[in-house]
Amino acid sequence: MHIIGNMWFLWVFGDNVEDIMGSARFVVFYLLCGLGAAAAQILSNPGSAIPMVGASGAIGGIMGAYALLYPRAHVHTFIFLGFYATTVAIPAVFMLGYWFLLQLLGGLPAIGASGGGVAFWAHIGGFLVGIGLIKIFTKNKLLEQHRALTGVHRSKHRLF
Repeated sequence: MHIIGNMWFLWVFGDNVEDIMGSARFVVFYLLCGLGAAAAQILSNPGSAIPMVGASGAIGGIMGAYALLYPRAHVHTFIFLGFYATTVAIPAVFMLGYWFLLQLLGGLPAIGASGGGVAFWAHIGGFLVGIGLIKIFTKNKLLEQHRALTGVHRSKHRLF
């Protein structure tokens, strides 16, 4: 499920971020977000002997970049409350802010923990690195073209 979630979030947010960088810059951005994510995870528990595997932190970087680039873009989200199911359009900044808050709440008890599990601090680190690097990697001409084609308030994909 974690891998499916990673790929889904990469598909929903990654193509828009790649569109404003170009493919080569996007690969470098993705790798740097992944390195920042790994550094954050290591700093949260430097004595851990458990290896960290995955791309979640790099995808977190893409999500951070998206939140900064397209804060008002509507992300269509599926909500399931037992017997009731619906979809709602939520501004990206709120949906991604909620995701970031969940990572913080999951990461606080994980500081210094000895067992394995989700690398919450990698998610957080990647998200913050993505926010920090997006201005350097954005090609303003591509950003304006992308916004003109897609509209500032729309995303190409749905989260449900």
